[in-house]
Amino acid sequence: MPNLSRLAAEGVTCSNHHAVFPTVTRANVASIVTGHHPGAHGLTANTLVIPEFDPHRAIGALEPVLTEVATRTAVLLKPTLGDILHQHGREFIAVGAGTTGNAYLQNPNAETGGGATVHPDFTLPRHLHQEITERFGPWPDRRGPAAPKMARIVDILTEYVLNDRQPAASVLWFSEPDSSQHAHGVGSAEAVSAIHEADRQFGRLLDWLDRTGRTADTNVIVASDHGYSTISEVIDVDSALQDAGFPPADQRGGVAFAPNGGSALFYATSDIPDTSARLAEWLMTQRWCGPLLASEAAGVIPGTLPSHLIGLEGPRAPSIAMSFHWDSTANSAGFAGRAYSTSLAPGQGQHGSMSPHENRNVFFASGPAFRRSTNIDSPTGNVDIAPTVLHLLGLPEDPAMHGRILFETLLTGPDNVEWVTETHWAERDIAAGRYSQSVTLSRAGTTVYVDQGSGGLLFS
Repeated sequence: MPNLSRLAAEGVTCSNHHAVFPTVTRANVASIVTGHHPGAHGLTANTLVIPEFDPHRAIGALEPVLTEVATRTAVLLKPTLGDILHQHGREFIAVGAGTTGNAYLQNPNAETGGGATVHPDFTLPRHLHQEITERFGPWPDRRGPAAPKMARIVDILTEYVLNDRQPAASVLWFSEPDSSQHAHGVGSAEAVSAIHEADRQFGRLLDWLDRTGRTADTNVIVASDHGYSTISEVIDVDSALQDAGFPPADQRGGVAFAPNGGSALFYATSDIPDTSARLAEWLMTQRWCGPLLASEAAGVIPGTLPSHLIGLEGPRAPSIAMSFHWDSTANSAGFAGRAYSTSLAPGQGQHGSMSPHENRNVFFASGPAFRRSTNIDSPTGNVDIAPTVLHLLGLPEDPAMHGRILFETLLTGPDNVEWVTETHWAERDIAAGRYSQSVTLSRAGTTVYVDQGSGGLLFS
């Protein structure tokens, strides 16, 4: 990746960067644009239960389901960068070729609140789709090679968004290497090829900034939404739940299950108070179970840790959140990190768990506001992007945001910040043996980052 390498060498590398848990795209997109952890912004995972929409059914956070959700309740419970910029008379525009849910969440109120989202399948505002298609032609086949799709979104960003509309902030979202790693595995030839192409298209953006004389006054941030692991085994959790005697959520004592790759969210029926406790104890006996977090509504359950520790507590918090068990074994391409999954197949790539291979992701920044040729080892995270962007734009800080302004990355900031690491433990003796778990966090001020979580049955 020569283009990204050059940007990183000239600017700032945050080598201790973090995703939010669950380490899935839509939870992290929402944290990137709101500066809040998933419990607060309410879009807790790719698949989730939104009680105000349907208390008994897990939904996939995709279009057109999110539009339907918006007719009944707020999709996000916190304002986004697009909302905040609109309040100050400025624009935020996102262009991307990832999932429809990812694109929608980047600026869900663009239809009425200003700015725009541009995606192959839809735009916000809706009328913009025809304008984009007429100007740039039909979108490349989404099932075809990645290169034409990435080229198209770079064209739209440079020729339409940056040149014509000149928003205060914009996002370019590549679907690679995520798509290739899911389909072919981490480090596969297809994934490596996709990485090369993503870098080539990123280079086109940097070249355009140079040609148009904008490099000197443009700050560029590059981040990933999560890391990656290789699937060791796929677990049919839904069937296992039924076999264990937990009925569907619309029945007394039932449980709604939301699969999210390396994690699983469980929503217990509230009419039987001990459902969550029975569920947690059953999960502790499963060989694939890792860390378990319990919501305030579920109560204090021995052996679990509270959801608020990792920012998952909130109005839409699952009763129990589980990360699958993981290890650091290398895959066939030599990349460390394996974990159980709710979907796909062994050998393919996945994310969602508390594995450090999935919790840790990348952050690079370069531009007039940032330090030169600097590595930052203080903890940073996706939750910090929104407050940092607002600061770069000279807008007021929102003290309610969970993220912080990354002052240590800035030319005018301090050389470092104070931070600590802490580990939280929980154990429980059960009939099958002893379940034990630990979750390690880093803290900088009031901002919390999940380093990793491990757990499982110690002996039987």
